Amino acid sequence: MKTVSRRLALWRADLEAGVCAAPEEAAEALGERDKVIVVVDNRQTVECELRQDVEWQLTGLTWPAAFPPGVLVTVTWHPARDDFVIRPDPLDDPLRVDGVDYFYAYDPKVVTRDYQPDQSNRAKVLHTVRKLGRVFDDGSAVLSEELLAKRSGLGRGAKGAFLLRNAVDQLIREGFLTRVTGSVDPAGHPSYPAVDGQAETDMVFYAPMVEPVPAESHRGDHWVSGFIRKLPRGAQPSAKQRKAAESAGIGPLAPGYTFVKKHHRNG
Repeated sequence: MKTVSRRLALWRADLEAGVCAAPEEAAEALGERDKVIVVVDNRQTVECELRQDVEWQLTGLTWPAAFPPGVLVTVTWHPARDDFVIRPDPLDDPLRVDGVDYFYAYDPKVVTRDYQPDQSNRAKVLHTVRKLGRVFDDGSAVLSEELLAKRSGLGRGAKGAFLLRNAVDQLIREGFLTRVTGSVDPAGHPSYPAVDGQAETDMVFYAPMVEPVPAESHRGDHWVSGFIRKLPRGAQPSAKQRKAAESAGIGPLAPGYTFVKKHHRNG
């Protein structure tokens, strides 16, 4: 069988559950085998389970902290090496999107949709626009003010209208939202700019704040979590490394694998 690949964006649920979709062709070729070796970003080698839910998934992964929601990865099955490799695409110039640093290529639409709000009115409004609005390729989104009032969850009546107006005004001051005039088609789908022949309506337009990551943030000192690593052919872990893996809750190491303890990395 030849090498097969699949490129996809990781959602927050994928990162939290430690899962990743796998190429269907690879899953079919592996048959009933459920244990596979996965190499993540050329740094972490783990033994995962291959399971079928809605689609085939690699489970039991521990994603690097530098992978925020929306990051794009390529999943490749190498039949000759008998492993899966998951790689992101490093950005030449890292970007900060709404305060979140991205050192790898990402899907702007997923970043916009996969927003986790806090309990503030401001966050509820921003979440409604990003979740229910029409999202464009650059991650911007538009939503009618009428639908925003219905779905923002700020309550009804004069008090709800007051809270909504204050939250929208705050987001406008912060530069996240802009009031625009768009249009909706007969089915209620929004467009911006307005389309000739469609009913015009007041809308709010969200645009992500994208800026370069400050140079001092690129490769600063940081802690690296403990992880399993594949050893060169013929090498075996030391007794100390086996004990460290058990102490970390990893369990017995598979032959040919070692455990790297949590450590400080300078860049």
